[in-house]
Amino acid sequence: MKEQFNIKGRVAVCTGASSGIGRQMAETLSFYGAKVFLVGRRENKLSEVLTKINKLAPYKGAIFSGDLLNRNIIPEINEACCAILGAPDILVNAAGVNFREQWNDINIETWDETIRLNLSIPFFLAQKVVPKMIEKKWGRIINIASLQSYRAFPNGLAYGASKGGIAQVTRGMAEAWSCYGITANAIAPGFFPTELTAPIFNDDEKKLHNAKMTAIGRNGEMRDLDGITVFLASEASDYITGQIINVDGGYTAK
Repeated sequence: MKEQFNIKGRVAVCTGASSGIGRQMAETLSFYGAKVFLVGRRENKLSEVLTKINKLAPYKGAIFSGDLLNRNIIPEINEACCAILGAPDILVNAAGVNFREQWNDINIETWDETIRLNLSIPFFLAQKVVPKMIEKKWGRIINIASLQSYRAFPNGLAYGASKGGIAQVTRGMAEAWSCYGITANAIAPGFFPTELTAPIFNDDEKKLHNAKMTAIGRNGEMRDLDGITVFLASEASDYITGQIINVDGGYTAK
């Protein structure tokens, strides 16, 4: 049974790895034995994560600094990972943006950036790494959905559209690729303290309100993502694909 959760030696590409959920998932995969390819815009932040990984994890990692809004770097990410660590076995699509704009403040630029980074890039990056996964007859794709994949929040129209889309893209990935041994699932986090949610956590009233909305009675702590990350990245989840798994303390249960 323990071997089902073994990810030692697996190669994982993690976008958004410089902070927040992407960083937590990257560090977790690394600490459990994966070789992690850290992707993000801020090279200094990626270097901090890499330093931590290289001190504590059994395998070394590597970084790739670039702006995912430039789609031309997608092939470069895959090629660099293959050259440095090997062909990816696991893809974590955690890079994202949320402008929290009122509907009348949304413009074409912020709408396009939200959809491109949150929805389009996860598909096109997966499309690039999947052929090698098909050769191996094994792969794991983990997307990041949201409470807004299911319901609307104030000032979240564009973000909600992208996260509703990522739920359906995840199902579509599963339908297309699971016959080759590649599973595709998404984690839908509740409220966790990250850069994207700083406006919420900096407001004591909103923070308390969201905690009370959960069945457990508290907001998420970053360590709450560790178990689901290893599970979805390992053979333990072999027969689970196309699913959106809420890690929200029961927020959507109430």
